[in-house]
Amino acid sequence: KDSAGVNGSGGAARLALNMAALQTCRRMAAARLCCSLGFLLTAATVAVIALAPQPALGKKSHLRVITDGNWQEILEGEWMIEFFAPWCPACQQLQPVWNEFAEWGEDMGVSIAKVDVTEQPGLSGRFIITALPTIYHCKDGVFRRYQGARTKDDFLSFIDEKKWQDIEPVSSWFGPSSFLMNTMSALFKLSMFIRHCHNYFTEQIGIPVWGSYAIFALATLFSGLVLGLVLVFIADCVFPSRRFAPPNYYQKKQALEQARLRKRMEDEQEADGEEDEEDEDEFEDDGGRELWRRRAQHRSREAEQRQAQSQREPAPRRERLDAQLESSPEALRKRTPAAQEEDT
Repeated sequence: KDSAGVNGSGGAARLALNMAALQTCRRMAAARLCCSLGFLLTAATVAVIALAPQPALGKKSHLRVITDGNWQEILEGEWMIEFFAPWCPACQQLQPVWNEFAEWGEDMGVSIAKVDVTEQPGLSGRFIITALPTIYHCKDGVFRRYQGARTKDDFLSFIDEKKWQDIEPVSSWFGPSSFLMNTMSALFKLSMFIRHCHNYFTEQIGIPVWGSYAIFALATLFSGLVLGLVLVFIADCVFPSRRFAPPNYYQKKQALEQARLRKRMEDEQEADGEEDEEDEDEFEDDGGRELWRRRAQHRSREAEQRQAQSQREPAPRRERLDAQLESSPEALRKRTPAAQEEDT
């Protein structure tokens, strides 16, 4: 019995050891399997990262973006500017070439830029963009329109060989910084603002299209009325009417007229004096007496004609002119003594 008990307890121990060894083997197999799977996953991840294309987010972009806020930067240095629109097929074809050309800009000492005309309508009007894409070359504020082929090599040769010198620059009247182009840019901005307002009225508020047009028509009439009132006010300030004129306005005007009248009379008297001197010189020569007589007859006829003409004028006008002539100090001072005696 004792031996049988010992054999029974030894079998149970061996069985327990075998079970423990089996569990250990299973754990080791599971651990090896997990390690293999982890290694395979790590290798696959590394392979995917290595084979995947690297994103260009970390790469510095050499292409500048020009807006209404920073467009004056192109007035200094050398620039190549492309005007494009995202919906334009030709612009989409040119974009990769333009990006490659921008990578060479820093080496060649030229800044490469682009302008989206859909986002910057003011620049579209300032540069008179009528076709897309449009490329301008700018050197120290002088603009020239590029008309050559649109490849990277052509762009590089255009800058390297200075072919832009053979192109006639844009006139100063149509330069982007001129008054005319500033006005054009403001008009383009106003048109875009009106378009945004129309879209806001019709899409956000829900006003019908005809209602939006009616609002703009009333706004146009009101702005015209205000502008007309401003112009009338300016005209009244510059050319005041008689009722609102200063008290001494017409006195100054009459004084100016009298000064002009005296000046004209002095000029006539000086001319008569010169003629008298010439007549005296001619009278001293042989045959001058006959010439003097003819001149006297001619002057008498002219005096008679002037007197007849003055009689045909309206009485108020003639009296007014006579009063002005008699009241002028110069006329009183230069009257002959004989005429003064007749008046007395």
